[in-house]
Parts: sequence; structure tokens; C-alpha cells
Amino acid sequence: MDPFDAGAGGILRQPKAVWATAGASVVAFMGIGLVDPILPSIARGLEATPSQVSLLFTSYFLITAIAMLVTGFVSSRIGGRRTLLAGLALVVVFAGLAGTSGSVGELVGFRAGWGLGNALFVSTALAVIVGAAAGGSAAAILLYESALGLGMACGPLLGALLGDASWRYPFFGTAFLMAVGFLCITAFLKEQPKPARKTSLLDPLKALGHGGLASAAVSAFFYNYTFFTVLAFTPFVLDMTPYRSGAVFFAWGVLLAVFSVIVAPRAQARFGSLKVLGGSLLLLAADVLVLGYGDRTTAIVCTILSGAFIGVNNTVYTELALGVSAAPRPVASAGYNFVRWFAAAAAPYFAPKIEEWSDVHVPFVVAAVTAVAGALVVVVRRKALTHEAEVLQPRHATEDGVGAFAN
Repeated sequence: MDPFDAGAGGILRQPKAVWATAGASVVAFMGIGLVDPILPSIARGLEATPSQVSLLFTSYFLITAIAMLVTGFVSSRIGGRRTLLAGLALVVVFAGLAGTSGSVGELVGFRAGWGLGNALFVSTALAVIVGAAAGGSAAAILLYESALGLGMACGPLLGALLGDASWRYPFFGTAFLMAVGFLCITAFLKEQPKPARKTSLLDPLKALGHGGLASAAVSAFFYNYTFFTVLAFTPFVLDMTPYRSGAVFFAWGVLLAVFSVIVAPRAQARFGSLKVLGGSLLLLAADVLVLGYGDRTTAIVCTILSGAFIGVNNTVYTELALGVSAAPRPVASAGYNFVRWFAAAAAPYFAPKIEEWSDVHVPFVVAAVTAVAGALVVVVRRKALTHEAEVLQPRHATEDGVGAFAN
């Protein structure tokens, strides 16, 4: 069945509960790139250095990584609907508080609370969408990936539109939109059955004992360092107005969405997942290296182009993480994300520091090296990442328990 088919079970004919959750997911993923165009404005408004402002990403993703050990524990006890609502409520509160910050320290702290809420929401959203969707998981997962891509594309645009007046407005705007999402899920989503087995706090860590899953997580760790060097450090290098920066990252997000949802599956079917992933990582490494040494026009083009490689990588890594081990999908996803989001926390902090210690080119050299390291892990561990995934994939394809802060 074509998941784009408008017939019963297609992506366009889903229950209101699915659309409500997908809509809230768009806003949740918007929150990741929302601050991109306004990072320089925040630095000026709060009299902070780039490395201090970059802690907005570090606190957000550090809490997100740690929360991955908690989300399955919580959702398996209180249910998916209540977990979604708890996450949305935390985002509403902390995004609103972020807009009132009087110092960069307060803003960093509020972003940490926001990260906890977002982790609870997005780690549960895919499972809820799959459970409530009509026509099986294919259309539901595609809808979730589309929501992710749309959110990543629109986040910088919203940040630019609202941030042009004040860096505080994007935070208030996010709080408002998440409140709307809270009301929609309250109205349209019914509670789904709880898992037969409750997840313990240690289950995700135990799942990482599987060689294939651990390999995917380590490779994704290196990749995420590259990804978030581009996302969190490049705005300072481009040094544009919020509108122009927002336009650049909107184009970046559009490529991310298109290559994640449309190009990656076709490339995988033709060349195989690991060849696609390894090639895309090497192309990303070359792209960020040119970005770091090119003039402003070259940097803009390379920033936008990186969205294509990031979109491909996100899709392939998600499938590897969810299909390579015998662990239930929510547990495998939590362990995988626990590892890789630490790199998302590290890159925004270390990239400006590396610039202070050396020059503006070196952070991109480091990012290129980490992308190559991710590719090397894929090559060296290819047997662990292919054989068991092929054996286990049919079992996973029938599971309803899908949980991932997927990309």
C-alpha cells in the first residue's frame, strides 16, 4: 500500500487523534531550531558570549539525554496520553519562563526544563501515532517523519519572524502553540492500553549491551556532534539578521525534510542502508569542511546543503536503532538516544570554545573529523549492523511499541 494514498489508512486519512499528536509534534520539533536565528540577538540582549548562549542547546540536550532513561519508565506506568500531556505542560511553562529571562543563566536553566518536557513528549509521540493510526505503521511513521521535517524547517522561520521584534517573542510563541497542542490532545486523543511489561530505568542501558545497537549509538554520537556544530555554531559564523538567518535555516530544514522522507527510503532500497549512511556521512564531512573555509556565500550554500545529508542520516540511523537488536523498540530507542544526545549537548559548548582557543575554521575541522569517525564505525561494525537487523526486522515491523526522539 502506498502510504501517500488518500484512501483508507493512507497518510491523508487519519483519525483526529493522530493529526492532533502530529501537529503538536511539529511544534515540539520547531523548538529545536527556534533559537537558531536569534542566537546573536540573545547574546547582545543579555550581554553574553557565543559560548554562553550556546549553552541553550547544551542544557536542553543534556537533560534530554538523561531523560531518555526516564521516559519509558514514566509512559509504561501512566500511559502515553498522560505522558504527552505532562511533556506539553512542562514545555508551555518553561518556554514561557524562558521569554522572561533576565540573564543567560536563567535562560539556560529554563531551556533545561523545556528539554525535559520535550523529551517526555517526543519520545512518546511516535508510539501514540502508530497506536492510533489507521492502516498500519507505514503511513503513521511517514506522518511522524513529515512532522519532524516540517518542525525543523519552520522552527528557524518562526524564530526569525518573532525574533526580529524581540528575542523573547519566539519563546512566548512556542508556549502558546504548545498550549494549543495540549488542548487538541486533551480533546481528541483517548488513552491507549499500557504496555504489558513496565519498563525499568536500567532497561535502556542493558539494551546497549547488544553490539549492533551500541555500534549504531556510537556512530550516531559522532554524527550528532557534526549535526549540532552546524545547527548551533553556524549562526554566529554567518552573523546575519534574524530574517536572513531564518531564511537560510528554513531552506536547510526543507532539504532535511525532503531527503528524510522521500530521498532516503529510495536510496536505501537501491544501495542498501549502510552504503547510503557511510556515503552521506562522508559527504557531510566534506560539506562542513568547505563551510568552515569558504567565504560567506559558500558558507550559506554549504549550510543549506548540509540539510540534505542530515535528513538522510536521520532516517537511516532511526531505522538501524529500532531494528538492529531484540530489545523492544521503546527500550532500544531510549538507550540509543541516551548516547547520541550527549553529543548534541557537547557540540554547542565546545565549538565556540574551540574557536576561542584557535580560530573560526577549527570547529568545522573537528566536525568533519567526527562525521568521518561515524562513517568508520559503520564500516568497521557493518556485520553487527546488518546481519542481526535483517533477522530481527520482521518481528519489529509488527510491534506497536515504537518510541523515539527519532531525529
